[in-house]
Amino acid sequence: MTTDVNMAATFFDITKQLKRFVSRIVQPDDVEDIVQETFIKSYEADLNQDIQFRRSYMLKTAKHLALNHIAKWDYKFNDSLEHNTELPPLLKSSQLEDEYTSKERFLLFCRATDQLNSSIRKCFIFKKVYGMSQKEIAQHMQLSESTVEKHIAKGLLQTMLYMKEYEQSPNQSACDEAHPIKRAVK
Repeated sequence: MTTDVNMAATFFDITKQLKRFVSRIVQPDDVEDIVQETFIKSYEADLNQDIQFRRSYMLKTAKHLALNHIAKWDYKFNDSLEHNTELPPLLKSSQLEDEYTSKERFLLFCRATDQLNSSIRKCFIFKKVYGMSQKEIAQHMQLSESTVEKHIAKGLLQTMLYMKEYEQSPNQSACDEAHPIKRAVK
């Protein structure tokens, strides 16, 4: 019975110290639970073995319990969205909006490249879509590297101008023959 009293007395003597120590590791709402669990674990351990340095044992137990608590919390709340079967409605709508915007921009890019001169379009697509080097494109198309470089630059400029013009006047049809960029590209 003296073991029970000694462990309880040690716990009451260092309760404030345990709380301060644990509060550096976990959220304030979890401090009491961890300190109480520290006492329970320490008491159970003292029943099974003779613990000489109760204060040190309790501090180490509190530390491990607090760190385990943090690890469990991190695992629980940092789980990937891929594992969630149901996404929050706000995230779903945002995701759909982003996907729609991405597809819309890709279609605009396709329309813009479609307006380019044939050799410029080929050089530009080989570079930007397929990631080929200028040297590879030159060999493939049987052009000089300088010509390929100029075609890519011209394709980039014309595509950017087309997309910028279209985004500034979304009511105007991208296929409209009177479009100023389309006329400039031809």
